[in-house]
Amino acid sequence: MATISKAKTLVKNSLQLKFGLSYILIIAAVLILLNTYPLLVSENLVFRSKATTLQSSVSVIVSSLGGLEKLTEDNVTQTMTVAEDTGLSRILVTDASSRVLYDTRETGSAVGHYTFYTEIVQALVGNDAFTCSYENGAFRSRASSPVLYQGRIIGAVYAYEYDTEEAALLKGFQSNVQRLSVIIAVLVIAFSMVLSRALTRKIGELLDAIRRVREGAYSHRTVIHGHDEIAQIGDEFNSLTDRLQKTEESRRRFVSDASHELKTPLAAIRLLTDSILQTDNIDPATAREFVADIGSEANRLSRITEDLLRLTRLDSDVLEPPAEVDVLPVLQQVLRMMELIAEEKAVTVTYEAAEGCTVLATRDEIHQVIYNLLDNAVKYTGPGGRVELRLEREDGWVILSVADNGVGIPEGDIPRIFERFYRVDKARSREAGGTGLGLSIVSDTVKKRGGTISAANRPEGGAVFTVRWPAAEGGIQA
Repeated sequence: MATISKAKTLVKNSLQLKFGLSYILIIAAVLILLNTYPLLVSENLVFRSKATTLQSSVSVIVSSLGGLEKLTEDNVTQTMTVAEDTGLSRILVTDASSRVLYDTRETGSAVGHYTFYTEIVQALVGNDAFTCSYENGAFRSRASSPVLYQGRIIGAVYAYEYDTEEAALLKGFQSNVQRLSVIIAVLVIAFSMVLSRALTRKIGELLDAIRRVREGAYSHRTVIHGHDEIAQIGDEFNSLTDRLQKTEESRRRFVSDASHELKTPLAAIRLLTDSILQTDNIDPATAREFVADIGSEANRLSRITEDLLRLTRLDSDVLEPPAEVDVLPVLQQVLRMMELIAEEKAVTVTYEAAEGCTVLATRDEIHQVIYNLLDNAVKYTGPGGRVELRLEREDGWVILSVADNGVGIPEGDIPRIFERFYRVDKARSREAGGTGLGLSIVSDTVKKRGGTISAANRPEGGAVFTVRWPAAEGGIQA
């Protein structure tokens, strides 16, 4: 439990932290962009507006002074009556030597003094100048232009504007953006925490389920709500666990049944050997009988071992490369082998077969299937009974049916007769020498080659087994 708790903590601390930080970093970048780009664009728009209006005002004043041959304090003062309507914070007019002739500032007037503002210096050399800055909650704009008379510079006009109204609007906009950013940041942090916790919780539940199954709890299932990819992974995990549970149950049942089947002949061999060893002066006939019984049980062990090895190869997909096999010659060979056994049991075996029944498999596999089905039918058909085989090709399939008129199969046992070590009548099966693996081998062999096998009871009595193989393309239908 400590390991699971530690692992869950690691997942929580790693994935949840990573998801949370990812969301926060993304929104931080967005908020930084939101708090810089719009403000820079707004400032730039204000600067352009200020440049247009301020230079326009300066141009009006320059036009008013442009008709004077020489600028003096008197004629400039008379002409500057138009400056009353500009609304500018300050207007300076200088002569060509940078001496101030006119100043609208009421306090600290610079009239009669020289000024060397950068903008005025640029104007006196014939250039228009404009600067604007935003600081301390105000826009500070400066513009200047030369005053010309007949192409000669006779002075300069300098204008200054101190604007707090538009600065207040920009500051208000900035404050609103900052408040909005704080709200968005809080919401995003909360959302990222909730989302990352929900996501890591699902992953943690899935990881916990994987560990439980790894420890052997194959019946454990995880419940992950939703329809996202993690929920789909949970469904696939449950499906895989179902298969693992069935496989494990089959394995345990197989091991149990195999142990039981092997224990019976081993116990018989041990009993017989103990009887021989503990019986003094045993007569040769009795000893020979005991040894024959030991050999019979050893043969039974050998058959079980061979069947188990064959099933192991089938489970491991250790199969020989398939080839086109004509089923009819194999069927006839098996019939010749079973002829004496059928005669001893007074069972009549007949067959009908079409030509061109070719399948992709190996000859040994086809032989094993036909032999097991025919041997099973002969064993469980009473004296005077009949076993009928039919081989045909239909709709791309090669179909083999083995029917008898014996006692049939109980309906409740039909779905399980292809399970390993399953017997309808265990005592009778052992007496007949069966291992309980023949039909399982037949079923697995047929399915490995893409075929099917089924069992059913005949209406007139007895049972019928039907095998269907995909017909080989090279087969020629008769």
